[in-house]
Amino acid sequence: MNRTIREILRIPLRYGVKAPGRQLKGPGMLCHMVLTLLSLLILWIPFFLAGPVGAAEPITLKEAIRDALRNSHEIRSMESAVLAGKEDVGIAMSHLLPGLFFEERALRTNNPTYAFMAKLNQERFTARDFELEHLNNPDAVTDYQTSLFFEQPLFAPKAYIGFGIAKKEAIANEEDLKRKREEVAFLVVRAYLDIQTAAAFVRVADRAAADIREHLRLAELRYQNGLGLYSDVLRASTSVTEAEQKQVTARKNRTVAERALGLLLAIPGEVGAETDRPEIPLRELSHYTGAASQRKDIQALEMRRESARDRIRLAETGYLPTVGVGGTYQWNDHDRLFGTEGESWQMAAFLKWDLFNGARTVHERRKARYLAMQAEEALAGRKEAVLFGIHEAYLSVDEARKKADLAAAAMKTAEEGTRLIRLRYEGGLSPLVDLLDAQTALNQARAAAAAAENEWLTAKARLCYESGTILEDLNVEPSVP
Repeated sequence: MNRTIREILRIPLRYGVKAPGRQLKGPGMLCHMVLTLLSLLILWIPFFLAGPVGAAEPITLKEAIRDALRNSHEIRSMESAVLAGKEDVGIAMSHLLPGLFFEERALRTNNPTYAFMAKLNQERFTARDFELEHLNNPDAVTDYQTSLFFEQPLFAPKAYIGFGIAKKEAIANEEDLKRKREEVAFLVVRAYLDIQTAAAFVRVADRAAADIREHLRLAELRYQNGLGLYSDVLRASTSVTEAEQKQVTARKNRTVAERALGLLLAIPGEVGAETDRPEIPLRELSHYTGAASQRKDIQALEMRRESARDRIRLAETGYLPTVGVGGTYQWNDHDRLFGTEGESWQMAAFLKWDLFNGARTVHERRKARYLAMQAEEALAGRKEAVLFGIHEAYLSVDEARKKADLAAAAMKTAEEGTRLIRLRYEGGLSPLVDLLDAQTALNQARAAAAAAENEWLTAKARLCYESGTILEDLNVEPSVP
């Protein structure tokens, strides 16, 4: 209960019996008591409605991770990119399927060749049209041509290889999305632990404030009994104010941490965490190094390395021809659109071969080979970096555990030291400054112990993230759209 609430509780004691300047009796006393109770009720309603300051609905770590994987804006953005990549597969496939086209043309001409051809297509050519005058100077002719034609590639190596590249890129994008889910899960774990640590700091600050208020009480008691100095009372009072300032800061930090978790979960406002620390398993180093090869970003790079190799073959298709077949069914009419006055069809096969394109194919092939070498080196470098990160994270877990044990031991030592100095101060054997210094050391030890526990759990979560096993280790199955 803070000092403001204590002041509210003292209102009846200050003004419930006596009003300033005179004694209340009879109806005046009753009226004054009713007004006082109404004032208290109005003052306390906001506290009852608002609940504890800074409190947020607690959520389990698994629930937080699932909500983040479902609602994270980053993940949703990448999901859209993955779906767009899958459409590239369909686009590449379309180059292997037959194309069907429809066309309508309108022509009016007195060109001898086109006029002769138009009348033939319209099937209204007569013997008179063979006269030289009509052949050389024909009347203007209108031709409406309706065509339905198709084209089917039979040998198109560039389209075949491009289709394979599109599929591999789509798979690589899916692996990147899985890695992003692991990253978001790790960020949620870290934010969740930060909330628990911030809550622990609040408890440390509250406990420190209570201890220092006890020191102030002892200083006031010794001063009233003539055994202490008034300067000790002032010093202890200053320490109480400083402790209350730290309480304010600790509560602010907890609220910020809860809002940070809410940001990851795409939830406005604060999201609270449970008080129980989550269980994050720790296994042998070989488990993590063995899982490194299955890390999603490694698999994505391996797929892109294969895609880069395919691009060499794609460039080499510039030396090969393209073979296909096609056909057209055609209607011609001299009077109306989409008319069927004359009709005809044709079938064709084609072979297209670029015999010389300015050495473009040579340069494309060289470029593809360099890009394949780049992908190979990038993959090798990433694998080495992953193994290094796993070893470093594993050592950090061991370091954090030892630091947490040492911090816990230091806190016990500080508690015992503060207890002994308090006894000495009560017996007049130690000055207040020694007690306040010991209390400061105890507060720091308590905060360090809380932070060390958070660092240990965060280090274990980072080890799981570095090896790509964080969702498996936390027993969280992501919902895949």
